[in-house]
Amino acid sequence: MNKKAWTAGSLTAILALVSVNTVRAQDADKLTLRQAVTLALQNSRELALARVQYTVAKNAAGVDRAEFRPNLYTGSGAAYTNGFPATPSGQAPSVFNLSYTQALFNLPLRGQLKAAEDRAESQRLEVERTRGVVIVRTASAYLELAKVRHSLELLRGEEASAEKILGVTRERAAVGQELPIEITRGELILARSRERIIHLEGRDEILSQQIRNQTGMADGTTVAVETEAPAFATEDQEREVVSQALQSSLLIKEAEFERTAREHIWKGEKGGYWPTVSAVMQYQVLAQFNNYNQFFRPGSFQRNNITVGVDVHIPLFSAKTSASVRLAKSQLQESEIALGTKRQQVSLEARQKARNVRELDASREVARLDLKLAQESLQLVQAKFDQGRATLRDIEQARLDESDKWVAFLDADFARQQGQLTLLEATGQLAKVFQ
Repeated sequence: MNKKAWTAGSLTAILALVSVNTVRAQDADKLTLRQAVTLALQNSRELALARVQYTVAKNAAGVDRAEFRPNLYTGSGAAYTNGFPATPSGQAPSVFNLSYTQALFNLPLRGQLKAAEDRAESQRLEVERTRGVVIVRTASAYLELAKVRHSLELLRGEEASAEKILGVTRERAAVGQELPIEITRGELILARSRERIIHLEGRDEILSQQIRNQTGMADGTTVAVETEAPAFATEDQEREVVSQALQSSLLIKEAEFERTAREHIWKGEKGGYWPTVSAVMQYQVLAQFNNYNQFFRPGSFQRNNITVGVDVHIPLFSAKTSASVRLAKSQLQESEIALGTKRQQVSLEARQKARNVRELDASREVARLDLKLAQESLQLVQAKFDQGRATLRDIEQARLDESDKWVAFLDADFARQQGQLTLLEATGQLAKVFQ
C-alpha cells in the first residue's frame, strides 16, 4: 500500500487530484468526485426549490416596498344618482378618474419592509445551506461507493482463498489428517465471505442508483468511480474550529437575520404612535347627467377637477397599536433567546465534530498499522512457503487475514472522510473544496 496515497493532504493537493473536465455520456468514463458534485448541484431539485423560495421572499419584500413608490390608477364608469352624487366609496361619480398614491412616512410599514428584506436574506442563506447539504450527500455517496468497490475486490479475493482452504481441508480430512469440524469451519468462513459480498453488491447497486439520481445520469448507466478518493485536510486546532464555525455558521446567520427582522417590526410598531404621511393626487372628469348643477351655484360646475396634496393620519388612541408593540417585543425576546441557543449549539457541535475527526484519525491509524502487520505477516508466511516450511493453507489463511484488515482499513478511512466532510461543512470550508 502506498501510504502517501491515503495520508490527509492539503486542500491544494485535493483539488489537484480531482479532474475538472466535464463528464462525457459514456459508460466507460470514470466519474470524478468533483464531476459528481458539480452535476448534483446542477440537477438538485432541492436546491432549485430553495432558489425559488429565495425569489419568492425577494418578491414578497418588493410588495411591501411598492407602497413607498409611486402608484398610479385610472378607471371609468357610469352610475345613476338621485340626490347628492356620490359613489359607495364616498367620492363623486366620474366619467374618468386618475389617482396617485405614495407612502412618504409610515413607520409600521417601513418596519415590515425591512423585516421582509432581512427574511429574504435569510432565505438566501438557506440556498447556501442546501448547497452544502447536496455536496455532503453526493460526496458521501461517492466515497462510500468507492470504498464498496474496493472492498468487493478484496472480498472476492478472500472468497477464492477461502475456497482453496476448504479444498485443502477436505483433502486432509479424507485421509484422516483433519477433523470433520475443520470442514465445517472452512465452510462457515466461505459462507461469511459470500454473505459480505452479497451485502456489498446490494449496497453498490443502491449507491450507484443514488448517484445517478443526484447527478441526472440515465438509469442503467454504469457509474465508474475512482477507488482511491482523496482525503480532506482538517488540521485546525479545536479553538480555531469553533471560531470558524461561529463565524461561518449559516444557522447562526439565519437566526441573526430573524432577530433583526423582529427588531425592525418592533421599532415599526412603536412608530405606530406617530402620524403617517402619504402623497396623493386625484383627477376626475365629471358628467352633468349626475345633476351636479343642482348642488352647485350656476356656472360654478367644472367637468375637470384635480386634487393634489398630502394625506396625514394622526393616531389619537389605538388599542391595536399597543397590543402590536407588546407582541413584537415578546417576539424579539424570543428570537434573541433562540439566537443565543443556536450559538451554543453550533459551538458544541463544532467541538464534537473536531473531536470526532481526531478520534477517527486515531482509529484509521490503528487500522493502517493493523493492515501493515497483516501484510508483513503474509510476507513471512510467503517466505516460509517458498522454503517449504509452510503449507498452502497457511498462506491462504494469511491472505484471508490481510483481506479482512484491508476491509477494516477502508471502513475506517471512509468514516474519517465522512467526519472531515461534516467538519468542513461546519467551518464553512466545504464550498472552497468544490468551487
